[in-house]
Amino acid sequence: MKKILSLTRRCVEDYSMIAPGDRIAVGVSGGKDSLMLLMALAKLREFYPVPFTVEALTLDMGAAEGIEPLDFSPVRTLCQALDVPYTILTSEIQHIIFDLRREKNPCSMCAKMRRGALHEGLRQRGISKIALGHHYDDAVETFFMSLIFEGRLSCFQPVTYLDRTGITQIRPLLYCGESLIRAAARRLELPVVENRCPADGNTKRQEIKELVYELQGRYPGLKSRAFGAMQRLPLPAWGPEEHRRRPVPEEEMEE
Repeated sequence: MKKILSLTRRCVEDYSMIAPGDRIAVGVSGGKDSLMLLMALAKLREFYPVPFTVEALTLDMGAAEGIEPLDFSPVRTLCQALDVPYTILTSEIQHIIFDLRREKNPCSMCAKMRRGALHEGLRQRGISKIALGHHYDDAVETFFMSLIFEGRLSCFQPVTYLDRTGITQIRPLLYCGESLIRAAARRLELPVVENRCPADGNTKRQEIKELVYELQGRYPGLKSRAFGAMQRLPLPAWGPEEHRRRPVPEEEMEE
């Protein structure tokens, strides 16, 4: 956990993610990444020199026909232990996409509906900053997805201001590799809620994940060079504040 806390703090500082008095909602899906982000920010809150508060927000996607609804009670128990307020937003997104519309390519519509529901939940609660659990591997995979499928050099940004809603998205886990997060989640016995989406594991992102894994095996350091390229170009909003700071070595991001 110390390693993840250190990398999270460095990422927060490199991209000026937190301002004094921020009220930050953590988008908690129940997966290992969002739970680790919740843990990291709850711990960081205790000693970070810039005061901020944390609360957790889960969007319950509902359940498509034949799929058992998710149980988020273990997440609520964790939030109570961390002294973090917890809210569950209910929706019927899975039912709409898979039962009513029967979407052949559901991921894009699902993402739009999730964003809309989350942003409305934030608006109702007067919160304007949300932390998302995207990590180092997510960023590299998104970079390759954009290049291969769209012919663009692009990726989500470490900090994104959405002017239509006034919401700022931050991604404090960008210096943490998936293997590091997975190992820490296992050691801490985080109450992971398994994804029951019918499309899970059958997406373009999964294809790219497998491709990057193969390429990393053949060309060690590929992920680090791709991530470094995004910072050095830089892609829009990817240039760290601490330009003279030595890049985080890949071995520190991984388990």
